[in-house]
Amino acid sequence: MIVYRIAPQWQVELTQVEEALAKAPFMECGATQEKSLGWVPPRGDAHGPLAESVGGQWILRFMVESKVLPGSVLARKVKEKAERIEQETGRKPGKKESKELKDEAKLDLLPMAFTKQGSMWVWIDTASRLLVLDTSSQGRADEVVTLLVESLPGLSVSLINTQTSPQAAMAHWLKEQEPPVGFTVDRECELKSANEEKAVVRYARHPLDIEEVQAHIDAGKLPTKLALTWDDRVSFMLTEGLQIKKVSFLDTVFEGTKADDGGFDTDVAIATGELVKLIPDLIEALGGEAESGVASAADAVAAAATAAVPATAAPRVSAPSAPTAPARKSAGGGVVTGPREAPVDTDPGAAPF
Repeated sequence: MIVYRIAPQWQVELTQVEEALAKAPFMECGATQEKSLGWVPPRGDAHGPLAESVGGQWILRFMVESKVLPGSVLARKVKEKAERIEQETGRKPGKKESKELKDEAKLDLLPMAFTKQGSMWVWIDTASRLLVLDTSSQGRADEVVTLLVESLPGLSVSLINTQTSPQAAMAHWLKEQEPPVGFTVDRECELKSANEEKAVVRYARHPLDIEEVQAHIDAGKLPTKLALTWDDRVSFMLTEGLQIKKVSFLDTVFEGTKADDGGFDTDVAIATGELVKLIPDLIEALGGEAESGVASAADAVAAAATAAVPATAAPRVSAPSAPTAPARKSAGGGVVTGPREAPVDTDPGAAPF
């Protein structure tokens, strides 16, 4: 998942979102169309709403279809066309003509090409002003954020930016064997050297509270991934780019539910109900949110939450951040469309979040 903060000036109703998305519905690729993208009903019902609300949480679903055209097939087609020209005219096509032949060959092949589809869940939490994309691919996040900004006037988002970088925080938790309040370190991580060798050490199903891990960190290898569990309820993988991957809801989440409880509404309610609490705790564990172009949105959410807490309520305990951890630079204002060097989304058809 990639998490964004929505600017406070964006105030719309669900019906307005529905009307805006209806202008960009998903349609399958035409015969010579290489790629198509748009919105589909989240419930999967034909002609259903494009924006659903479950417990006040808005759920959208983005769909993309692209034609699969192997480079070797295209190159062979271009070669055939070039050889035909050479036989007929006695000359080889020049650089400009070769490019035109490539475009022509692509148009010839596209109607016969196979297609592949991928979808992405989009979650908008208007109360916390969060936009959550169920992907770890920067390119796919770019497509969705761009389409949202084009479809929804006034929408401006920025990546969540924390005072302490995830990499510095993860290194501190592993080295000091001191996870943040409410979190536990699990049995998987990846450490990568920053030097030219780019040495990588991976642990899977292995205890991490060992001297060997601390020695790797002392030697300059920093965590790029770390498995964590929040509140004995949700397990996930935190990355250096503040992405939340491999989300798994533990048995405690489902206590009190029946075996046949399921369906779209139940899945969304469970997932968003847990993540809407996990995300703020994770931001707090990373030293809180840093100043950015939409930081006032976070301030507004925090102020509203504080006002709602009775005077006798116990203060929330903040997780200590690493004193030596460097702060991340703010991404600034405006629309930000994804973290740097994001890995490829390997499971685009997964259930909501």
